Amino acid sequence: MAKCSSASKAQLREWARDFKLLGDPTRLGILAQLAGGPRNVTSLCKALKLKQPTISHHLGLLRMGRLVNSIRKGKSVEYSTDKSNLKAMAKALGQLTPK
Repeated sequence: MAKCSSASKAQLREWARDFKLLGDPTRLGILAQLAGGPRNVTSLCKALKLKQPTISHHLGLLRMGRLVNSIRKGKSVEYSTDKSNLKAMAKALGQLTPK
């Protein structure tokens, strides 16, 4: 626990914000779907059996939290996980794990 006690208050606030994003089943479902590769909103709606406004709302939160990226492909937007930020979250969680 020594590593965790050395984390600054700002770092702890950042971790809390990031982990809060993972506290929603819809957002976790989106990340699970994106783990298989880039998807558009329509594909995510079908896979998760949710309506477009719901998926778009959660994608917006995940984008603001830097957990997903988006790229425009013609008239569609494809979303993918931000691997570097997800790895940073996993590393942060590892710092909270006793040795």
